[in-house]
Amino acid sequence: MQKLINVISLSGGKDSTALWLYALEQGVDLMPVFADTGNEHEKTYEYIEYLEKELGPIRRIKAGFTEQIENRRQYVTNYWPDKLRKDIPGKWVIDPGVPTEGLDGVLLDDPPEVEPNDPLKEYKGVYGWIWRPAINGMSNQEAEETINRVLEALIPTGNPFLDLCMWKGRFPSTKARFCTVELKVRPFFDQVYLPLIEGGHHIISWQGVRAQESYARSKLPEREGTPEGYEIYRPLLNWKVEEVFAMHDKHGIEPNPLYKEGMGRVGCMPCINTGKAELFEIARRYPEEVARIARWEEIVKQVSKRNGASFFANL
Repeated sequence: MQKLINVISLSGGKDSTALWLYALEQGVDLMPVFADTGNEHEKTYEYIEYLEKELGPIRRIKAGFTEQIENRRQYVTNYWPDKLRKDIPGKWVIDPGVPTEGLDGVLLDDPPEVEPNDPLKEYKGVYGWIWRPAINGMSNQEAEETINRVLEALIPTGNPFLDLCMWKGRFPSTKARFCTVELKVRPFFDQVYLPLIEGGHHIISWQGVRAQESYARSKLPEREGTPEGYEIYRPLLNWKVEEVFAMHDKHGIEPNPLYKEGMGRVGCMPCINTGKAELFEIARRYPEEVARIARWEEIVKQVSKRNGASFFANL
């Protein structure tokens, strides 16, 4: 017999906590699931334990990238010797600092037709284009040293976020947010939704997203189906942030303490979308987190093709 199962993605943030409280208020039996990214602050882990004590059991899941890292090791071994020795021509690309719709909302023109005088240097073009420099191929010795460096460092650590970056050879960015898909969306489907679907159950995925947060979220529907066979429900879509915290107060549940310390986001610390003001608070209050990211940069640097990696490439 098919059973209706309501699942909520619990991040330890204000919205997902308010969503859980709202569901309990409506008498809905939820399955709260916390996807551990490996880049959470210790206070968020403590907050998840607090919520579990106050509201009920929370299932914990996390992604693993051992197989992907092994596949990358095989790729580096088999294909990099030739790839690293090849010259890479330069090309015009859209400046990552320019909105996708163009400068001041105007669509970008076609890229410049003329190459810079020195194709090995980066140049700012017109109308939001920049020149990605050409790269000369490595010598046989340089290629061998690069491959040995990468293979020596490319070992799974067991930390989802760090292993993801090692597999990709880079950190996620605002233009390439593969972290959300790989650390939350995919593990949720593989470890939670898929087994339930295969068991013949109907799933409703409760999501604590609000239109107030971004233009993209303001365009989301309250309910929608998915190709994978489960339903998405966003009951807080039109809530204001004041209503979110009011729901905490109503049920006597404290919000994540990081909010009181100037943090706008309390999932990852730091999140790739973190602004400079919040980064200042993180550095001032938790310098150990900055030191951890610096260590991770060195690790990801070692497994990258060009021996470079930055968590905040555009800051």
